[in-house]
Amino acid sequence: MSSFIDDYKDLWGVEPICAQLPIAPSTYYAARIRPPSARSVSDAELKDKILKVHKENYEVYGAHKLWKELKRRGTEVGRDRVARLMSELGIRGASRGKVKRTTIPGQDRLPDDLVNREFRAPAPNRLWLADLTYVWTIAGFCYVAFIVDAFSRAIVGWRVSRSLSADLALDALEMAIHSRQGDLTGLVHHSDRGVQYLAIRYTERLEQQGAVTSVGSKGDSYDNALAETVNGLYKTELIHRRGPWRNPDDVELGTLGWVDWYNNRRLHGACGDIPPAEFEANYYRQLEEASKQSVPTA
Repeated sequence: MSSFIDDYKDLWGVEPICAQLPIAPSTYYAARIRPPSARSVSDAELKDKILKVHKENYEVYGAHKLWKELKRRGTEVGRDRVARLMSELGIRGASRGKVKRTTIPGQDRLPDDLVNREFRAPAPNRLWLADLTYVWTIAGFCYVAFIVDAFSRAIVGWRVSRSLSADLALDALEMAIHSRQGDLTGLVHHSDRGVQYLAIRYTERLEQQGAVTSVGSKGDSYDNALAETVNGLYKTELIHRRGPWRNPDDVELGTLGWVDWYNNRRLHGACGDIPPAEFEANYYRQLEEASKQSVPTA
């Protein structure tokens, strides 16, 4: 009420406005000199923190993830309060749309579907999921390949290219192999039926690492749902919000920053609302502790 009078008092005067509302002019003047409440001061401080967290995370977090991130930073606050303050600030989380297929189906004789929609793994480097997507730029379309580890949802390999060729997928695979630097024997590499993933050079490279190839079932729209989900997040959290993009080089630079954030700082629900890198670090730490406990003492 006071803010309304402040806005229009120069036009109509305080007393006439108070007569119409109606409130006593003394009530208005008392409100102006009254110090702000502890709650309003606390809300103002919390709004600054919310804006900071929102900006640092590509402005894509909704109330739940903002609430979780604030708690990780030592700010104890209720989720509903975060949602209320976000509404007052006029900010909201990103919403994903439908993801379109990019790969072109390959030949009829294909590897079996070893995943059968079970996009879970007991440890890192047991199941990788690969997929492609496209990005429009002012200079023309470019294409992006991602490889995701099903255990932590970490992006272990990616590439941006002007061409939708087998080299794009192979370059992303090489990055994944190099970044993991471990024994990949028995790894299941799952993709859709795209020709990029069925190219001889691609399948041979997987065989060299001891990995097993898996291809989604024909006509199954959920045959590679986890990888397509990452594509959808990428489009929603980076491409659509930061565009238009001038050229593939800009897309590559933007993707580099997004992947680093996604792996190391983005809270992921499948990981218990912690980043994928932290989720994997916890796994290896538990393995190490279990190994120490199993060693017999002299």
